[in-house]
Amino acid sequence: MKVSSTPPPTRSPQAAAGVSLWCSVGLMDRYIISEMALPFLFGVGAFTALVMAVGSLFELVRLVVEAGLSISAALQVFAFRAPGIIVLTFPMSMLLATLLAYGRLSSDSEITAMRGCGVSLYRLVVPALTLSLLVTGLTFLFNELVVPNSNRQAAMTLDRALNRDPDFQRENILYQEFGEILSPEGDGSFSRRQGLTRQFYARSFDGNLMRGIIVLDFSNEALNQILLAQRGRWDPRNNLWVFEEGTNYIVSPDGTYSNIATFGRQELRLSRAPLDLAQEARSPEEMNIQELSHYIDVIASSGDLQRVRRLQVSLHQKYAIPFVCLAFTLIGAPLGLRPQRTSSSLGLGISVLIIFAFYVLLFITQALGQIGTLGPAVAAWLPNLMCAAVGLGLLYRANQ
Repeated sequence: MKVSSTPPPTRSPQAAAGVSLWCSVGLMDRYIISEMALPFLFGVGAFTALVMAVGSLFELVRLVVEAGLSISAALQVFAFRAPGIIVLTFPMSMLLATLLAYGRLSSDSEITAMRGCGVSLYRLVVPALTLSLLVTGLTFLFNELVVPNSNRQAAMTLDRALNRDPDFQRENILYQEFGEILSPEGDGSFSRRQGLTRQFYARSFDGNLMRGIIVLDFSNEALNQILLAQRGRWDPRNNLWVFEEGTNYIVSPDGTYSNIATFGRQELRLSRAPLDLAQEARSPEEMNIQELSHYIDVIASSGDLQRVRRLQVSLHQKYAIPFVCLAFTLIGAPLGLRPQRTSSSLGLGISVLIIFAFYVLLFITQALGQIGTLGPAVAAWLPNLMCAAVGLGLLYRANQ
């Protein structure tokens, strides 16, 4: 009799690689990471609910009651804001997870047993640091790929629902362009130096047309051309500006007008930056690192150094904030390793206190960075470094 047999199920290469990677991790490491998984997920849920209630829910309820925002629009805005708030809770959840996991292992004397087998305290913290690095990478990717777009969608949905115009600069658009200037020398040659080459001003902007335009050209050391136009717009097809109903003044070196010409339409190849400056009303939370870096370059060209400094602090924070996961793990692990029993409620309370102290410090350094007392990079990274230093000190003390 012929017997048919069913071949055993086979794993996909990706699944097999995942199983192989997990099996390659030591038993102790897997055990500690599994102890942290549930508190981490609990922290994400608990902190997300808390932050969303305080930071978003109350505002939306007020808009529903006072501004007539529809329930469906409020729910959409709430959903779009969720990614930005969830990723904010990752560092908090890592702190809670390390506190509770190591606290449970310590209170049940499992840490003592592991150390009796010759495992050092530093080695016991390695699984938590490994997991924190993974969460750091996940936080960075989430902040770059998901959060800016979802925050922008939330802002646009709220504007549409409340019949508010798109947010852009409507008046007094001033853009200064800096570059290379040719200066005549006594021997007839020209020297080159960096300085103000062009100033662009528009009295108003309706989202498409700029009105009341003045362009001053300083590219040859002194003011050498003045362009006045009633209207102007950016032509994206040809990458130039089109000005209408205006006058062109050519200025001689002695300050008099050498030529005056009116025009109905004139095309001028200038930078697109004035339009970017007027249209770009997004907050740093609605831009990824590349977009924010480009925006800083535009603002820097306009000469607004105070605004540049504020944006540079936000740019460096986009790199620094994900590493809060690592800093919180360095603090949470030694606190959890203390011989005293750490209950869930005590762990949550300690976590809230540490988080509160950290964000107070973050706001202080951010303000000092924005006013120029600290450099942008120092302002962004100093809370992380201080937190990590405290964590390393606690770990060293616990190992004595």
